[in-house]
Amino acid sequence: MRVLYFDCFAGVSGDMIIGALLDLGVDFESLSRQLESLGLTGYQIKVERVMRSGIAATKFAVEVNESAQPERTLPQIVAIIERASLSEQVKRRAARAFQLLADAEALVHGSTVDQIHFHEVGAVDSIIDTVGAMIALEMLGASEFCASALRVGHGFVPSQHGRLPIPAPATAELLLGVSVYAGDIEGEFVTPTGAAVLTSLCEKFGEMPAMRLDRVGYGAGSRNPEGFPNALRLVWGETTERPDAQRLIVEPTSQTLAEGETVVVIETNIDDMNPQAYAFVMERAFALNALDVFLAPVQMKKDRPGVLLTVLAKPDDAEALIDLLLKETTTLGVRYHQAKRRTLGRTVESVATEYGVVRIKVARDGARTLHFQPEYEDCARLAGQARVPFLEVHDAARAAYRERLKSNSGEAESNGELETK
Repeated sequence: MRVLYFDCFAGVSGDMIIGALLDLGVDFESLSRQLESLGLTGYQIKVERVMRSGIAATKFAVEVNESAQPERTLPQIVAIIERASLSEQVKRRAARAFQLLADAEALVHGSTVDQIHFHEVGAVDSIIDTVGAMIALEMLGASEFCASALRVGHGFVPSQHGRLPIPAPATAELLLGVSVYAGDIEGEFVTPTGAAVLTSLCEKFGEMPAMRLDRVGYGAGSRNPEGFPNALRLVWGETTERPDAQRLIVEPTSQTLAEGETVVVIETNIDDMNPQAYAFVMERAFALNALDVFLAPVQMKKDRPGVLLTVLAKPDDAEALIDLLLKETTTLGVRYHQAKRRTLGRTVESVATEYGVVRIKVARDGARTLHFQPEYEDCARLAGQARVPFLEVHDAARAAYRERLKSNSGEAESNGELETK
């Protein structure tokens, strides 16, 4: 599986991310053309090669005419992004980063998301940094992300609100649950923009995964302290599997729930919302620990076609998800009730095929293996690399897993299902 690892030994900022991606080989001219579609003015982009403690790095900078820059709200920033000629993935990722940042700012300032006026983070350079990072990541082809623990620095940083402690309050909110440390050099090492981009993309913060390194890129920070390489390192490569991958079992992704496990079913009917917003709402719901989110067509009053949006949640997470639907959709209210459910235990295992390693999702009821499916992303990627049909890779993965069951567990396939002999 292809993965991009953010090695944040000197922290992270939006311009460092773009610089490192350019250092990895992302085309600057193509990036610039896409950024122009934002329709922003009063800025210039500058790219240069610099040295940071003997390491050659790419410095990306946005030079801004500050007097020409207004304060912007989240809806205004999202509107700018939506009008641009960008892919839906880039728009979705950029909007998510700004949404997380707006949530943090609103909490810090005791306000609401729509009322927050961005100052430093709403300026044109932060928009260019955030959207530019998402464009460059798509150009690289990255879809799996993880990062090291973040060096945040210490001391104070100036802002329009006065001197703020490091990490800045909004940055600290964004980094809740993330591994961080101060380091021995005073100053701000993680900016709000950098924190928003990383926390919107990365699920894991810690040690570098076992991987085959393909490319390494360095994005320079603005400061150049003596004896310290102020740069972000991006490591791009393929996660590696053991040679005996056919016998490798990964930890379960979920446990079997006891019969009668209680969940909350939250639902609402909507007939007046931009269909593009549903993907954003679903993504935010899963980030808030939704167990499942799904849509179904319904016929509403006055014969209007609509959508039934349903969210399944654990009882402790229900209130946050109800609040999400009330804020992020056009609904005037939601329904919710408790229900019982029973699920199968699930594990993710890996098998080696002639095309490469494929993850297998396995469903079990106690000791019985009931059914399994190869991971779509792995099959699609390997099929593209080998230039063979998707079904060839898919069938090869299923055959390899069947062989494992027969040799290791004494299980056999019966009528399309698998049961212990």
